[in-house]
Amino acid sequence: MSKIVVLYHSGYGHTKKVAEAVAGAAGAQLMPVDAEGNISEADWAALAAADAIIFGTPTYMGGPSWQFKKVADASSKPWYSQVWKDKIAAGFTNSATLNGDKQGTMQYLHTLSQQHSMIWVGTGIKAPNHKAATRDDVNNLGGYAGLITQTPSDASAEEMVPGDIATAKAFGERVKAVVDRWARSA
Repeated sequence: MSKIVVLYHSGYGHTKKVAEAVAGAAGAQLMPVDAEGNISEADWAALAAADAIIFGTPTYMGGPSWQFKKVADASSKPWYSQVWKDKIAAGFTNSATLNGDKQGTMQYLHTLSQQHSMIWVGTGIKAPNHKAATRDDVNNLGGYAGLITQTPSDASAEEMVPGDIATAKAFGERVKAVVDRWARSA
């Protein structure tokens, strides 16, 4: 069985809710980054043993949270030995506005994966682009490079758009399918 880890930071609970949906659909281990930007030595070992790492962070000021970035910067140790090479990678982000410059965060997560010589997986989900489309449709925000979701700043995690949570589940299923296919061909 493939080992998938969802490594994420969540400042207000929204990214955590997305991480839970992705992990549930992918059969993945949740690995939260704490409020000080740390993970445990056991977490680093789990990342080294994983077949796939799905990165998740809120978008703050056009990029990942500093807590997530602290862990990413600390990943220079596994980078040096190419510990994550040829693992599947994917990513997601949430912000308070529809755009929120989430693409900057997605580019950051993609670049992080490429620094580690990982294999990036996008959503593989066509976005609805017709007049009848609603925010409850899967991939309504049109994320292709990775999963993007949106939650107003005054909304709780429980008030997240159902279409975004459905998209998170579909994304988790896609990553799992790619990991399983990659494992069979190895």
